[in-house]
Amino acid sequence: MPALWIAHVTVTDDEAYGKYAALAGPAIAKHGGHFIARGGRYVQLEGKDRPRNVVAKFPSLEAAEQCYHSPEYQEALSHARNASERELLVVETDE
Repeated sequence: MPALWIAHVTVTDDEAYGKYAALAGPAIAKHGGHFIARGGRYVQLEGKDRPRNVVAKFPSLEAAEQCYHSPEYQEALSHARNASERELLVVETDE
């Protein structure tokens, strides 16, 4: 069953976050993920507002988890940890 990787982000260091983004995209693609939304227009209806919202679709929940824990993504994440405030979750879809 496919899964969506959903991130809500406030970038605090554009340069370091740029390094994250450059590495994260290839890591996500390597695990079968592709972006559905990246930083587009949005309307905050509830909860904490984060100005950057990203959705990637993976073939499965397991593939998304494997991507997150992969050495490639962890290297990317090392640039985002001190350059952003973020929430990330993965949810299975009905498709």
